[in-house]
Amino acid sequence: MKVSLLITTYNRPDALEMVLNSIEYQVRKPDQVIVADDGSDDRTASVIQKFQRKWQIPLVHSWHEDHGFRLAESRNKGLALIDTEYVIMIDGDMILDKCFVNDHVVNATTGFFLQGGRCLLTADYTQQLLKSPQVYPDFGYMKKGIESRLEKRLTAFRAPWLTKIWKKEIKYSHKAIRGCNMSFFMEDVKAVNGFNNDMIGWGREDSEFVERLFNQGIKRHNIKFSALAYHLYHIESSRVSLPENDQILHFAIDHKLKRCANGLNKFLLK
Repeated sequence: MKVSLLITTYNRPDALEMVLNSIEYQVRKPDQVIVADDGSDDRTASVIQKFQRKWQIPLVHSWHEDHGFRLAESRNKGLALIDTEYVIMIDGDMILDKCFVNDHVVNATTGFFLQGGRCLLTADYTQQLLKSPQVYPDFGYMKKGIESRLEKRLTAFRAPWLTKIWKKEIKYSHKAIRGCNMSFFMEDVKAVNGFNNDMIGWGREDSEFVERLFNQGIKRHNIKFSALAYHLYHIESSRVSLPENDQILHFAIDHKLKRCANGLNKFLLK
């Protein structure tokens, strides 16, 4: 099965460089990489061009003008360029474990999407790492710089045999839905018309998308102890748009929507 990696980014070229560098270390490399850029300046383009010159993997830069936080539309524009049957979606500040892509592919199951976790890195450790973005870090669950809480440290413990034990069918749950580590079959993404472009500003775009997947009969698997990814520290985004986005989410829930009107098709038709 061929798989694409969709990376969302906005004006964090050093973080993106670390993410792209971690792709070079994958035991199973993606067949295509799309960077969905929400309006970054030329520094991000320069990083992508550097990797395009040395990679054999197709690396595409999808960009639109910066008119504020438009993550949903940025993702749709990137998804419209996917030419594989499966897609893994991450944020542009997630450094990938060497087995990340392979773990998603191995656990992919028809009729399900996968929800992975993230290992949070401290602000000081993040600063240290970003001084040398071309260096692939030596991570471990006891490593200094990983958030100290036990449950967070466990997100850096890879044990595929435990993944099989913890893997269970979840028919409906929005708990811990995070677009920074998820994967889907593209036919399911197209069935719900991708993300809702009406979602502007931070918040709920992942939950509203997943709600429509649930309504289409697609179930959820949480992938624990596999598909590890290390989240570089950043200041949280403004929540000012959350009330409006909550309304869109609850409309999808109340009306059991299976598709959004303003979604992926906006770009597939072009």
